Amino acid sequence: MLAYEWTFGSVLWAMVVFFFWFMLIWMFIGVFADIFRRNDLSGGAKAGWLLLIFIVPFIGILIYLIARPKMTAQDKEMMATMQERERRATGYSAADEVAKLAKLRDEGKITAEEYEQMKQQAMMQV
Repeated sequence: MLAYEWTFGSVLWAMVVFFFWFMLIWMFIGVFADIFRRNDLSGGAKAGWLLLIFIVPFIGILIYLIARPKMTAQDKEMMATMQERERRATGYSAADEVAKLAKLRDEGKITAEEYEQMKQQAMMQV
């Protein structure tokens, strides 16, 4: 039985190959999930994209990432929901934000008009 001699170079090469296989699988799963998540694609379009990424995975993934719509209404809604969750998790307080803005105004770093505008924005986020 022959034993393979592992050298530093062969270990490094194995790690690089593993990394790229892992990234290809990760991209495949991400694109696969994105295709099913989208409401703006018809069933035939979804089937076509899936067929493409199954037949030629790397090229199909690149084509999908280039051709897909960049921002849909569904994406905007999901981003707003995530921002709201993050704001609640971090304990956002409009009063704290207004106090910070007042301090910046008092230090002369922002004008009174900027203060009022930013204050209104902070109050709207409540």
